[in-house]
Amino acid sequence: MGLAVLYSRGLAGMEAAQVTVEVHLANGLPQFTIVGLPEAEVKESKDRVRAALQNCQFDFPARRITVNLAPADLPKESGRFDLPIALGILAASGQIPVAALDGYEFAGELALTGELRPIRGALAMTYRAADSGRAFILPTDNAAEAALVDNAVVYPARTLLEVAAHLHGQTLLTRFIPDTQSFPPRYPDMFEVKGQAQAKRALEIAAAGGHSVLMSGPPGTGKSMLAQRFPGILPAMTQAEALESAAMQSLGGNFDVSRWKVRPFRSPHHSASAVALVGGGSNPRPGEISVAMHGVLFLDELPEFDRNVLEVLREPLESGHITISRAARRADFKAQFQLVAAMNPCPCGYLGHYSGKCHCTPDQVARYRSRISGPLLDRIDIQIEVPAVPQEDLLRQSSSETSAAIRGRVEAARQLQLARQGKPNAQLSVTEIDTWCAPDSQGEALLRQSITRLNLSARAYHRILKVARSIADLAGSKTVTGAHIAEAVQYRRMDKHS
Repeated sequence: MGLAVLYSRGLAGMEAAQVTVEVHLANGLPQFTIVGLPEAEVKESKDRVRAALQNCQFDFPARRITVNLAPADLPKESGRFDLPIALGILAASGQIPVAALDGYEFAGELALTGELRPIRGALAMTYRAADSGRAFILPTDNAAEAALVDNAVVYPARTLLEVAAHLHGQTLLTRFIPDTQSFPPRYPDMFEVKGQAQAKRALEIAAAGGHSVLMSGPPGTGKSMLAQRFPGILPAMTQAEALESAAMQSLGGNFDVSRWKVRPFRSPHHSASAVALVGGGSNPRPGEISVAMHGVLFLDELPEFDRNVLEVLREPLESGHITISRAARRADFKAQFQLVAAMNPCPCGYLGHYSGKCHCTPDQVARYRSRISGPLLDRIDIQIEVPAVPQEDLLRQSSSETSAAIRGRVEAARQLQLARQGKPNAQLSVTEIDTWCAPDSQGEALLRQSITRLNLSARAYHRILKVARSIADLAGSKTVTGAHIAEAVQYRRMDKHS
């Protein structure tokens, strides 16, 4: 009787749990059984593995084959277990040495010809598994992303035959060394947006402190252009941020190595469901808020989203993570994104436009704005109006600052925050707000007056303080003054309309 034990990885949210693949050959009628809570894709691997072994001229044992994927209570999905199952059968039947398996972990989907096809979540697997002390053997198409983890040892292979030859010690696989040459990311430039000085100032503050933004204005005023250029004024991604962002995109199966250290920009259509936005499914996958990790989630035409869809944003906006709970499974995903939303001021869109073409009644305007709930609006730090650009400004040559110039000030302000409190201002807790965002006497008096006049909630009060702290950081001020508070209060426009 033959027994082989080797290792792979399963995916459960961001956790890539180690899966032990045990292959046992016993006497009896030929039978191929896979146990260990396999999903349909894993059960189908029996046919792929059989054909791949035979087409690679290996002997497929005519015996009772039992494959156990442990732990038994972790659901196993996708074709990532094809390669370890095939190697386990070869080792258990004496066609490759069993001792050679222990130093590696394996993952890869097999074609019927024995070629290795790419899998989803390769970077997430090595992100969690790099400290195991084992090297990874993966399909060639996954090597570039998997090797982005600093201490990961990755061996790419094109076929099952190459892996077998490596384990035999005949033709060794070459360790993949990632290309360390990096080029600065290219984003659309803020210079291209004419006018809208106040909106650009608000976005600069949002970028400096990591704040969420809601822009309200008539069609064609540049809201979408501003949002698309917002990633270009954010600070450069750190190695840790880039890894977390790439791992989330890898889980969704849409990571491109050429986008390494490029802040993601996600813009789902307003017909998107709640599951598409926050994630889910029988095998939970990350939604748009997680794929936008350390990047921007842009929601255009915000009131056109289903209200129930928008409500699911409330918790991740506050906590920075989302837990997907199902009857049999639970998955945790990080969701540290910056929300940038845009909306029209009224149903026709032209309220306040210099053309005077809006004929919406106050009741229609109120009903339109009420599609966004108060609790969600309360969680958006900066709320600004983006007015129509006068015709003479459109015809004039643009004199705006470039994204690089704005980003320089943003990075300087962000470094102040990291040196002072170790995190962006938007992530400060209530205790930390009291410590780092306390205004001077003039600012405190102005803040008290604003709370009374605008009837602000406790959450809005704390968010004004965090925005004011970001304004002070951009100005290089150690204290939050009355001028900083006054500007921060001006960015609660929607509170004034309520």
